[in-house]
Parts: sequence; C-alpha cells; structure tokens
Amino acid sequence: MPRAPSLHRDRALPADPGVRAIARELLGATEGLPIVSMHGHVDAALLAADAPFPDPAALLVTPDHYLVRMLVSQASSPGAIRDSGVRTAAELGVAGGAAVDAETDPRRIWRRFCAGWSALRGTPTRYWLEHVLSEVFEAPVWPSPATADRLYDHLAERLAQPEYRPRALFERFGIELLATTDAATSTLADHHALADTFGAGRVVPTFRPDTLLEAGAVGWRGELAALSAASGVDAFGYDGYLDALRERRAAFIRAGARASDHGHLSADTTPLPEAEARALFERALEGRLTSDAAAAFTAHMLFQMAAMSADDGLVMQLHPGVLRDHDRGAAAAHGPNIGYDIPVAAEFTRALRPVLEAFGHHPGFHLIVFTVDETSYSRELAPLAGAYPALRLGAPWWFLDAPDAMRRFREATTETAGLRNLSGFVDDTRAFCSIPARHDLARRVDAGYLARLVAEHRLDLDEALDAAVDLAYRLPLESYPAPRGL
Repeated sequence: MPRAPSLHRDRALPADPGVRAIARELLGATEGLPIVSMHGHVDAALLAADAPFPDPAALLVTPDHYLVRMLVSQASSPGAIRDSGVRTAAELGVAGGAAVDAETDPRRIWRRFCAGWSALRGTPTRYWLEHVLSEVFEAPVWPSPATADRLYDHLAERLAQPEYRPRALFERFGIELLATTDAATSTLADHHALADTFGAGRVVPTFRPDTLLEAGAVGWRGELAALSAASGVDAFGYDGYLDALRERRAAFIRAGARASDHGHLSADTTPLPEAEARALFERALEGRLTSDAAAAFTAHMLFQMAAMSADDGLVMQLHPGVLRDHDRGAAAAHGPNIGYDIPVAAEFTRALRPVLEAFGHHPGFHLIVFTVDETSYSRELAPLAGAYPALRLGAPWWFLDAPDAMRRFREATTETAGLRNLSGFVDDTRAFCSIPARHDLARRVDAGYLARLVAEHRLDLDEALDAAVDLAYRLPLESYPAPRGL
C-alpha cells in the first residue's frame, strides 16, 4: 500500500542532532517570511488571465525541463521507466520546432511521469515536487504506476477549485514581489493589466535583450524590426539601435522593472572602439559577420548595457556559461527548454574587468553575476565581490540549485565575500507552484549552514538569526533596488 505523502519537519537540515536543533531555531525565523522572487520565468500572462490551470500534466510535467531532461535520459533503462514509453520529450507533451507527434493526452503524460518517479530520487526536482504535491495539493499518494490515475483525479479536482487559480495561489504562497523575464520587445501588456487589477509593483518585468545583442544570429534582422516597432525608433542603424534599446529599458522601468538579464555563452565585457562597433553592426546587417566578430560585438554590447544600467538604475544580471541546445536535432524537433542546455567552464576575472574598472565603484551601478561553473566561486567570483561595491554574487542557479550545491556555495564564498555581498535567494523557475518549495529549501540549507557556524562558535546565535533573515528576505530587496524615479 503506497504511503500517504508527508514531509519530515527536518528535511534538508543537518543530520547532527546538536546542529539540527540550532537550525530548527534559525528556520523558525525565516519560514514564515514573505517570498521575494527577483529572478524567474513565470509568464505574466498566467497571472493576468488568472484562468484555471488546464490539467496536472500541463502544470507539473510538460513545462518542467528539469523533469523532462531526467526522464528522457532514462529512455534505455530497464524496468518501469523504460516501459513508461518516454523516449523523447514529445512523449511528455513537449512540442515546438518541427515536432508533429507530441503527446496531447494529459492522462497518458501523467502516467509516464508517474512511471518515471524513481528516476528523480535524490534530485532537487524530487524535493520540489514532493513539496508541491504534499503542501500545495494535499495529495493522497506519491506518484507510481499504480497510483497515477488516483493522483491525477485528485489534482484535477483541486485545479477546478477557485482556491487553486494563479492569483489565489500567489496570495497563499506569500509572494510579496515576483519578477518575470520578458523579451526586450515585449509590449508588457500583461504587466500593465496586472498593475491595474492586481496591484502595481507586485509582479514586475525584467528586461531580457539577448537576441538583440547577438548580431548576425539567425533571425537577428527580424529582432531589429521588432525592436523598431516596439520602441518607435529605427533600429537598423547603430545609433538608432542604441537609442531603441534605451527607450525599451525606459518602458520597462515605467512598468516597474528593477533589472535586466543577460545569458550569453561568455561573460566578456570588452568594449570596442566606436568606429569598429559601427562597422560590425553594418556587416551584421549584410550577413557578413564571422562568429568571432559576433562574439566581440556581444561583449561590446554587454559593456553598453552596463553603461546604460549605471545611467538608468536597472540592476544588471549576468549568467554566462551555458551551451544552449547541445542536441541540435532535439532542439529542431522540440524547441528550447527541454534540458539540452549544458554548462561549460566560465571565466570572469578578465571578462568582467572592463565593466568593473569602469563602473565597479559607480554608486548607481549594480551587477549580480550567476554561474553554473561552481569552480569559479572561490577562485574568481568571491574575491571580485569582496572587492567591488557594485558586484554581488547570485544564488546557486540552474544545475546548482540543489541542497549540496547550495551548501558548497556558502562554504566557497562566505569566507572571502561575506554574506552581505550576495543577492539572496532567487528561484529562477518557470514552474509557478514550485516557488514556495524552492524558497523553503534555500531557507533550510541556509539555516543548516549558519547553525554550523553557531555550533563551532564562529557566530553568535543572535547574529545567525539576523543573517538568516538577511539571506531569505532583506538581501533580495536590497540587491534589486527600484531604479531612481520609480
């Protein structure tokens, strides 16, 4: 008989009884705090429409690229996972690109997910899903092939209730502030609608111009056309291009934005002489830009984004070091965000030097750097954050937002950068219902880390309590100040 879902009160806390007791006290100071979610990918349209979620699979399975990646990786494994029928992302409902065979029956998708439940053992995805199933939906059983239909029916019944619509869950989760991530050319219509009906400043956009900064890439001219239309400025000349980007940043700020977001392969921020930048822009328009020249132009534009941030106050978020669409065939068939983005080694010391020399002591410039290359934490990022006032370290992100990786982050950075040179936790999620689960895990890991400092007499309990509140609540607000004039 499958056991009823329940969560242990000490999950993710230290195993040592003495340290665990201290961690419980520290967690008690943070677990009821509001959630400040300053970096994520929840679609503003979800909250603007406030429509019921369609079905359990569409909510919890198909959009979760962590989950999809893991189940697809088990396609050749023996037993129930293989027999679930998961060979590609299409079997879990992921469409896009050239795919024409994506599964459309939500119950079949759900059964395949339940058959693959054991593949998630020990992963943060498993932790988050257990939290969502138990705490949000009061599920009567854990997923398994035998319980799939019973669990699906229970979740479907919950999703039909008004209490499980997006805005009701937003309130129930205790979210004080949620930042989305939006294309630089977005009309921001959903954000304007939310400000009118849900309250201004609760859900804010984040300016994401990546496709506009990668000159010469497939579709770049189309992006320039969209930028021109959105800004009202002709972006097909270098000066107009910069002016159009400035205008769109201003539009985002008027809509409540606090940050920009940049996710290129390299962190290079080397500026070019103006004449060379103009020449590369023109060559990109003509389709004659080499890959090396395109990378140089992107680095130049990251420097321009920093200069604009110093001027308008948008916090600059930078998260390089991921090779997108590693399996190009899968990307063509199913589109992005199915788990084929793979980390590469990232270099920061030289790459960030131009921006930090120019703006690292500028009172209006704020830079938050994330990485999925944890070897750079103690070698590069912590020393940089411990020196430049403008720089803070982003929380463990993407492949590193797991309990042990978050502990390693604290151990690798605190002794050099301290705790107050950090961004506080960001959840970086598309999975709306996992937001409280992710923040709960971060608060537990931080409680455990701080408890060890107390147990080792390296920090007094009252200071650890204050630091726990910093990490969970104050630092995200401090790290993402509203631009001047908002």
